[in-house]
Amino acid sequence: MSLGNIFDIAGSGMTAQSLRLNTTASNIANAETASSSTDETYRARKPVFAAIQQDMMNQDGFGSGWGPGSAASAGVQVEGVIESDAQLQMRYEPNHPAANEDGYVYYPNVNVVEEMADMMSSSRSFEMNVDVMNTAKSMMQRILTLGQS
Repeated sequence: MSLGNIFDIAGSGMTAQSLRLNTTASNIANAETASSSTDETYRARKPVFAAIQQDMMNQDGFGSGWGPGSAASAGVQVEGVIESDAQLQMRYEPNHPAANEDGYVYYPNVNVVEEMADMMSSSRSFEMNVDVMNTAKSMMQRILTLGQS
């Protein structure tokens, strides 16, 4: 892996964590939205990530990885965003404007504590990718100054 690939890998991680932060923020924003039916109720969303595999085999048959034909991760990609299948919250609130004929209101299946933990985790992961990029940039700058002196 060349030093230049590090920017691609860290950038894909930053993109993935940015999407994770956005879906978490959307979940938290809709945590208390009420609805009169299960079909109209917001459901928590979670992104699904997958590692991008890179063939490390060189043309001469020898890999620069851990052996001939080995594959290494070359970043992360977003496979999609799925809705949670957890049960919705049904509360008896007959005076609520969105209550159905039985007096029940449906609330999303968003666990705010879990979402906050996800938000902190994705924020830290984003920061770590930024640190990786800054370190790689610093290393490249030092390489350029090696011949000087």
